[in-house]
Amino acid sequence: MNHVLHNAIVNFIWGIADDVLRDVYVRAKYRDFSLPMTVIRPFDALLEPAKQKVLDMKTRLDKAKITNQDVALREVAGQAFYKASPYAFENKDWL
Repeated sequence: MNHVLHNAIVNFIWGIADDVLRDVYVRAKYRDFSLPMTVIRPFDALLEPAKQKVLDMKTRLDKAKITNQDVALREVAGQAFYKASPYAFENKDWL
């Protein structure tokens, strides 16, 4: 990646941080928040299609008092990992 393109991407990300995080986080703390979200968001998007199925299965397993839920939830997610949290990036419940 050339230097100009890299700087454009970096400026784009920091611009989003300024727009979205202003008055929520102190500017000096943006990096503590933006890097993890830049890494976590793609995983969240990958798991989105199976999200409701995973949440439904988790509810059923919890009601049945099954504690070893990992295999069943991974199978429902169709991935080697899953997200059993109801929080979503698009509705900003996590802010």
